[in-house]
Amino acid sequence: MDPAELRAAIPACESCAYLNTGASGPSPRSVVDTVVEAQRRHEFDACETDHYTAAAGIRDDAREAVAEHVGARPGDVALVASTGDGISRLANAVDWEPGDRIVHTDLEHPSGVLPWRRLEETGVEVTELACPGGRLPMEAYREAVEDARLVCLSSESWVHGTRLSVAEAVDVAHDAGALVIVDAVQTVGQHPMDVGEWGADAVCASGHKWLLGPWGAGFLYVDPDSLGAFRPRHIGYRSTTHPTGDGLEYHPDARRFEVSTDAVAPYAGLMAAIETIESIGLDAVESRIERLTDRLKAPLGDRLVSPRDYESGLVVFEVDDPAGFVSRADAAGVVVRDIPTGAVRASVHAFNTAEDIDALGELL
Repeated sequence: MDPAELRAAIPACESCAYLNTGASGPSPRSVVDTVVEAQRRHEFDACETDHYTAAAGIRDDAREAVAEHVGARPGDVALVASTGDGISRLANAVDWEPGDRIVHTDLEHPSGVLPWRRLEETGVEVTELACPGGRLPMEAYREAVEDARLVCLSSESWVHGTRLSVAEAVDVAHDAGALVIVDAVQTVGQHPMDVGEWGADAVCASGHKWLLGPWGAGFLYVDPDSLGAFRPRHIGYRSTTHPTGDGLEYHPDARRFEVSTDAVAPYAGLMAAIETIESIGLDAVESRIERLTDRLKAPLGDRLVSPRDYESGLVVFEVDDPAGFVSRADAAGVVVRDIPTGAVRASVHAFNTAEDIDALGELL
């Protein structure tokens, strides 16, 4: 598949210039069809196939597809609902003590902030590190993570479009004795991703953004060497090896983070989405995004907040009235969003075209 074929397969592209994939990507027909067919089989073929056996098969296949896409083993992957769901499960799987300290950057989505804010009520200390211009200030970071129990950071800033040096940040935190959780939702599906190269203890992401998958299908990677640091409180029959036996024995892999009965059709869609992106190739995705973001950035001048040189498909820029601009763009058939920093963000994916970019440019 090439980017033109991908665009032709996305019904949303028929009615607007969709430039908001960083919030939610529009799925191709094949992905939605896969979700529908998986749900149909699950509900209608009950006489031929046990529901639980069929669901387990889909989950196994989905873990394998995710693992291959991000450079992990299937046993290192847990299926969760979203990035925020994964981070929250991790936050509630550490045996915290009063005085423990957590560090997160000011680049985090609320999903990477609120779980730690809740822990402050139990005596855990939380430090927010300022990252001017969407960059991780390494000297200040080194000081901030000293004696920290855990660090949470994003691989890519959702409010700047900058890419962080994750492997370096992980090394610094590990040298200080801290665990590291990475929010990779703006990376997966947009750039090649290898969790082994990052070295983080855990990585969370969702399939509904750059992978163009359905809502409700996220994943959580846990480094097998770090698994012992996490003993989930959010627990159900799928978390343990012998759910009906005496005692409590967690799965010896990332499946300990899975809980109970949930919808499996979204994970069938996630597999279809991964297959679609991989059929294009992430190198091709990146090169097309780079060309289109260069076209978008050219007329922005000093209104551009994101880096001038290509780093990602997230392009943030300033306008006088962000909410008004978004409404005006929507009326013109151009979908972008305003963000909490008081700017507007366009998300450029491989299915976008020069015509999409120019339609936005005419509104500036």
